[in-house]
Amino acid sequence: MNETNAGGVRRRSVEIVVPVYNEAHVLAGSIGRLHAYLEDSFPFPFRITIADNASTDATWTVATGLTLRLPHVHARRLEEKGRGRALKHVWSRSTADVVAYMDVDLSTGLDGFLPLVAPLLSGHSDLAIGSRLHRQSAVIRGPKREFVSRSYNLLLKAGLGARFSDAQCGFKAVRTEVFHALAPHIEDTAWFFDTELLVLAQRNGLRVHEVPVDWVDDPDSRVDIVRTAVDDLKGMARMLRATVTGRTRVPAVPRRTTVPQNVTALPTGAATAVEPMEYAS
Repeated sequence: MNETNAGGVRRRSVEIVVPVYNEAHVLAGSIGRLHAYLEDSFPFPFRITIADNASTDATWTVATGLTLRLPHVHARRLEEKGRGRALKHVWSRSTADVVAYMDVDLSTGLDGFLPLVAPLLSGHSDLAIGSRLHRQSAVIRGPKREFVSRSYNLLLKAGLGARFSDAQCGFKAVRTEVFHALAPHIEDTAWFFDTELLVLAQRNGLRVHEVPVDWVDDPDSRVDIVRTAVDDLKGMARMLRATVTGRTRVPAVPRRTTVPQNVTALPTGAATAVEPMEYAS
């Protein structure tokens, strides 16, 4: 996946993980659409990895079939459930410069993907999140989920001093070497994984970039809102204790430095106008 151009310059790469659990009925259509979009418009080497969270339907069969038909699609099978577990498993083993994930329903508009990862590839930021609560976002969803989402993010601001606006949007990316440093300190294996990653990043002075997104609620969502809310509150309490005791400080987090001459620059207009940077390992 780490390719070079005609002049022998290495091109930065991205691995996109799509965690799934019993999604055989939509998997082929969603991955096919994502693959076609990236092949047509994404200017960097990429890999799509389907992370099967111990599905009990035909999801794994569909996933392995897609790896035979589509050249940039790979699949991993986990025998235990948990979105956070799946992301941690794949991201920790990735050789790409940037790792990302999105939900299989593709609720978030794909036109937001290059703006999501470009600041990480250019060296401007360390993590990037899609935000449904940004004033420029276009969101269609029911009042119940809107209320739960806004309430949760207000709690994060009040309880943990969060400076990011939307912890739960299934559209995120992180520099791989940064994730490798943070991963051993992330305990959650389910839905609170995202929040824990962001809080750790903030506590360690990393830069989080937010992208307004177009987002349409999936009526077939498998998320148990009540159970997830309870687990999130428990996770917040744990993170608060960790902050008080200093356990959120991570040693040797990679920092930004000057970009090397052997890495290609971003296409014009792909990111904000900042001086290119690279990262020390």
